[in-house]
Amino acid sequence: MSFDTIIRGGTVATASDTFRCDVGISSGRIAALGDNLGAASAVVDAHEKLVLPGGIDSHVHLAQPSGPGIVMADDFSSGTRSAAFGGNTMVLPFAMQQKGESLREVVKAYHAKAAGHCYVDVSFHLIIADATDRVLGQELPALVHDGYTSFKVFMTYEGLALSDLEMLNVMSVARETGALVMVHAENYDAIRFLTDRLERAGKTAPHYHAASRPIPVEREATHRAISLSEIVDVPIMIVHVSNREAMEEIRRAQQRGLKIYGETCPQYLVLTAADLEGLNMEGAKYVCSPPPRDHASQIACWEGLQQGVFSLFSSDPLPVPLRRPAGQADAEGPHQLSLGAERHSRRRDPAADFVLGGCQQGPHHTQRISSRCRRPTTPRLTGSIRRRHHRDRERRRYHDLGSGARGHDLAKPDARRFRLHAL
Repeated sequence: MSFDTIIRGGTVATASDTFRCDVGISSGRIAALGDNLGAASAVVDAHEKLVLPGGIDSHVHLAQPSGPGIVMADDFSSGTRSAAFGGNTMVLPFAMQQKGESLREVVKAYHAKAAGHCYVDVSFHLIIADATDRVLGQELPALVHDGYTSFKVFMTYEGLALSDLEMLNVMSVARETGALVMVHAENYDAIRFLTDRLERAGKTAPHYHAASRPIPVEREATHRAISLSEIVDVPIMIVHVSNREAMEEIRRAQQRGLKIYGETCPQYLVLTAADLEGLNMEGAKYVCSPPPRDHASQIACWEGLQQGVFSLFSSDPLPVPLRRPAGQADAEGPHQLSLGAERHSRRRDPAADFVLGGCQQGPHHTQRISSRCRRPTTPRLTGSIRRRHHRDRERRRYHDLGSGARGHDLAKPDARRFRLHAL
């Protein structure tokens, strides 16, 4: 049997085992694993490297409104390209509803933003900001039926925060439809209380962001979200957990048999509140919500990953340009890079070459991708992230925006879903 490409001599990791072998690829799919597979049109030397399945980044924000006058630094083209350079072959951004908007129309709008601009597979979560009777009674059940099986609710932010009653109503729809609710858990009223006092005292530098959202703000909201989910008897995912106290709320719920899942992110493993300090708004580069905490919180988040309290580890980037001179277009420079791109090494990644079709430009290049690269594709969109409590669903169907629905069998690995990492 002949192959188009052979990845030779690497240590291959599958769902069940890790072993050294060659990977034979035909027509873009993995056709064989074994030794001495023969010749191929192209051979990738993977000696002393791991050959891993492509990553799935299950929490990203692309081309999302972020407030008046704020434009995200990542659209679907730059964000998915950055993901490919980082070894991720699928990302899950959010279709964000705003007050007064039809959820169905929001989904259509995000499809339009993504169409023809994606270098990796894309799926959507939904963000519920306006939990009206029409949204909860008609649009959301219909969208779950169409495959959008996870949605996010916020307990903070003006225009996004839901009341406890609204959260209970959303969770009730999730229970009826088998969907998963993701929760941004911070106490909105406590944040407003603290922010008001900081502003009155003139404390508005970036490092006061952490003081406006201390650990009890996150801990209380995490406990309340878990309590609401217990009332409805529905699984939830607490996203971007930043500290031990919130993590222990999740652990206690799991020990009581509740279907509560947790997620943490890179910023909580490598940053602290001290990074928000610095002159000339330097600390603004590290502002996120919840904010980075302290070294003890970093250790706690590592423990949560190691001990299985956290089921997900996601990047959660929502990058904006650091500087935009008044009346001028954004100048090129390192400050213009997306957070996703900045995280990745400047070294060449052979897996990125493979995914992008041999592009020679690095992830930090600001010009349009060259004609030598794989052309952006229309995303194959699924409903949402696979969930543990629905493992009986062995197949996912991808929806091609250009040609309608078509099947995609994940039991047959896609060659582009593997990446190489140095041992």
